[in-house]
Amino acid sequence: MRDYPTATVRTRVRVPLRFGDGYSVDAELVTFHGLADEQEHLAVVLGEPGPDPLVRLHSECLTGDVFGSARCDCGPQLREAVERIADRGGVLLYLRQEGRGIGLYNKLDAYALQDQGLDTYAANAALGLPEDGRDYTAAAQMLRALGIDSVDLLSNNPDKADQLRDLGITVARRVPTGVFTTAHNVRYLRAKVLQTQHTLPLPELTAG
Repeated sequence: MRDYPTATVRTRVRVPLRFGDGYSVDAELVTFHGLADEQEHLAVVLGEPGPDPLVRLHSECLTGDVFGSARCDCGPQLREAVERIADRGGVLLYLRQEGRGIGLYNKLDAYALQDQGLDTYAANAALGLPEDGRDYTAAAQMLRALGIDSVDLLSNNPDKADQLRDLGITVARRVPTGVFTTAHNVRYLRAKVLQTQHTLPLPELTAG
């Protein structure tokens, strides 16, 4: 198991969340002291978390979460996760890891290369960047600061579960998210399946 410093809760505040489709829910937003990467990550506590709460590690995506970009599935995944976690009780960790950790400008540079025919991972490599630069140490710190050491992980990405286990967090099971296809993101989703073994059913990856 990897060693890492302990983080502590900094602030807890109640915030009513409202989404464009009319869904609303009250959440508790939690900030932290001592996160390993010194980023301003946020825990969104929804419902009443019990044993093995439902947890999602959601990497920030300005283009998808805020502007509704159809080039990825991040916005729909965020919306789905909030409702599913609220129904059961758990935590959404909103992690400041734009573009799988490469940052907003680099992500848009990678988009330009994707327009020339490269897939999302090859575009990162062509820029001299990692295919996926995310490290989930801060996520493990946040969970432990909230008193959580065992989770049901809402994710199609096996690397998230592997990293959490290596950081001492028990992943009791991995719960798949929905498949959110558009005419603009099918190639992106297929690349996630073929390159990094995301558990998305390939037959469903047709333009919607």
